[in-house]
Amino acid sequence: MSKNKKEKIQKPESPLNPYHKEFGLFSNIKYILNAIYKYSKILLMLLPIGFLIYPAQRYLWTFITKFVIDLISNQGQVKELLIIIAIFSFLVLILYLLQTFYYNKQWVQCIAVRMKLVLEKNYKMMTMPFEYTEDPEILDCKQKAENACSGNSSGIEGMENQILAFIQQLGVVIFGLVILGTMNLWIIIALILLALINFFISNQCSKYSKKNIWDPLSLWWRKRWYMNMALADFSFAKDIRMYGLRSWLTNKFQELNKERYAAQQRNNKLWFWRGIISHILWLLSQAGIYAYLIYRVYTKSLTIGNFTLYLTSSATFFECISSMLSILNQMLQRSREVDDFRSFLEIESFDKSEEKTLPDLPLFESYEFEFKGVSFKYPRANKYALKNLNIKIQAGQKLALVGLNGAGKSTFIKLLLRLYQPTEGKIYLNGKDISLYNKESYYRIFAPVFQEVNLFALSLAENISMKKSQDSDYKKAQKSLEEAGLAKKVEVLDRGLETQVLKVIYDEGVDFSGGEKQKLALARALYKDAPVVVLDEPTAALDALAESKLYEDFDKLIGGKTSIYISHRLSSTQFCDKVALFKEGQMVEYGSHKELMAKKGEYANMFHIQAQYYLQEEDSYEK
Repeated sequence: MSKNKKEKIQKPESPLNPYHKEFGLFSNIKYILNAIYKYSKILLMLLPIGFLIYPAQRYLWTFITKFVIDLISNQGQVKELLIIIAIFSFLVLILYLLQTFYYNKQWVQCIAVRMKLVLEKNYKMMTMPFEYTEDPEILDCKQKAENACSGNSSGIEGMENQILAFIQQLGVVIFGLVILGTMNLWIIIALILLALINFFISNQCSKYSKKNIWDPLSLWWRKRWYMNMALADFSFAKDIRMYGLRSWLTNKFQELNKERYAAQQRNNKLWFWRGIISHILWLLSQAGIYAYLIYRVYTKSLTIGNFTLYLTSSATFFECISSMLSILNQMLQRSREVDDFRSFLEIESFDKSEEKTLPDLPLFESYEFEFKGVSFKYPRANKYALKNLNIKIQAGQKLALVGLNGAGKSTFIKLLLRLYQPTEGKIYLNGKDISLYNKESYYRIFAPVFQEVNLFALSLAENISMKKSQDSDYKKAQKSLEEAGLAKKVEVLDRGLETQVLKVIYDEGVDFSGGEKQKLALARALYKDAPVVVLDEPTAALDALAESKLYEDFDKLIGGKTSIYISHRLSSTQFCDKVALFKEGQMVEYGSHKELMAKKGEYANMFHIQAQYYLQEEDSYEK
C-alpha cells in the first residue's frame, strides 16, 4: 500500500528540449571572449590590468604590516618608518586610481557587449522560420535565451563578469603561491584540497539547482509574462472593470507566484546547507594555519613580521583560491545559461547568405499561383493543418476563402506568403517553384492585411508607409488613409500624419480603436500598391454590413489585381471570381458563388445561415 502511494507521487521526468545544446565551459568562454573582442576591445584590454592591480591591492597592506613590524622589532629609525609609509601610501593611491578606472570601464563595457548580443537574439527572432514562432518548445528555448541576457549578473553579462573576476583571483592565487612557497608546501596543498572540496560541493549544488529548480520554471516565466501583461496593459482595462475581474486576476497571479516562491524556498534551503559546509571548511583551514605558525614562532624559527605576513597571506590565499573556484562554479552555472542563449541562436534560421545566391523575383506583367499536392504540418504535430491541396489562382482573379475556425484558411495564406514552407508538395508562381526565388524579393509582390493589426510607436505616416519618415511619400500616405475611410480621423489630429501612434514612447501619442486599426492596415496595403493583395480577416472588428461595404469599396480601389479574401462571414464571396471552402485542413468545395449555391452543399448551407445579413446582396446578384 505504501509502495503504491509512493508511486503515485513520483513525477515523471520532463523530456529534454530537442533544441537545447550543451557547448561546454571552454567553448562558452571562447564564445564570450570572441564577443568581447568583436564588440568591446577596451574590455579585452582590461583583463591584464585586473590581473595585476587586484593581487597588488590584496597583498600590499600585508607587506606594509610586515615591514613596519620588522622595523619596530629591530628598533629601526622613525625616518625609515616614514619613508616606508610614504612609499606604500603613494602605491596605494595609484592602485585605487587604477581600480576606479578599471571598474567604471568594466561595468559599462560588459553591458555594451550584452546589449549587442541581445540585438543578435532579436535579429534571430525576426529571421527564424515563421512556423517556429508557434512551437512551444521553441518558445521555451526563446524564454531561456531571454533570461540569459536580461540581467547584469546572469547569463551573458554574468559570464563576462565571472571571467574578469576569475582572472583577478588567479592573479591573487599566483602571487600567494610565490609568498607561501617560502613557508611550507604541504600547507599550500592542504589549502588547495579544502578549496577543491568546497568547489565540488558548490558545483553539484549549482547543477542540481538549475536542472531541478530553475529549468522547470521556463513555462512559469511565460505565464508570468502573460499575467503581467493582462494586469498592466490598458487594452484589458474595460473587461477587467466591467466583469469584475480584479480579484480573480489578482488571485490567479498570487497562485502563480506560489510556484515561484516554492522554488525559491527549495533553492534557499539547498544553499543554506552548502554555506554551512563552506564555513566548516574555512574554520578547518584557519585552525591548521594558526597552529602551524604559532608553533614556528614558539620554536623561534619565524619572526613576528613573517608570522603576520604568512598568516595574512595564507588567509588571503585560501579566501581567493576558494573564491576562484567559486567563480569557476559560477562560470559553470553561467555557462549553462549561455548554453540556453547559444542554443536559441543556433536554431535553423533564415539564411541570408544562401538567399543572396537565389535570383530576385522578376517583375511580371501578371502573377499566377498554383498549389500542387501541398500539405503542411506543424513541427512534431500528428495532424496536418493542410492536406493535399491543389488549387490554381489565376492572374487578376479574386479568390474568397471561407470555412470555420481551424479549417486551414490562414495556413493557406501563410504558405502562399512563404511564412511557412510546405511539408509536402510545391507552390508555383507562373510555373516556377517559389522557393527558387529570393525570399525578400518575393515578399515585395504582396500587400497583406492580417486580422491582428500591430501598430508601431512611430508617426502615423511611418505606420502607413512602413518606411523611415524621410523615405515616406506623405501625399500617398494621406490618399491611402482617405481611401481606407480614415479621412475624418486624420483631420482632427493636430499634427496630422506626424502624429505619434501609441503612448509607449510619447505621452501625446494617439491610440486607435479596433476598427480604426484595421482600416490603418488597409491603408498600408493601398500604400504598398503591390500586385497581389491578401486580406486575412482584417474586418473582424466591423459589423457584417460595414464589412461587406468595406470589401466592395476596397475591391474597387485595387482594380484588377490578384486578390485573396478570408472571412468567417460571406460578405466577400459574391464579388469574387471563385470561392474555396475549407474544412478540417482540406478544400472540400470550389467554384463561383453561383455554382456553389446551385450545388446546395456546405457553402450554400453556410450562406443561408447568414442570409439575414446578405439577403439584399443575394437578391441584387440574382437580378
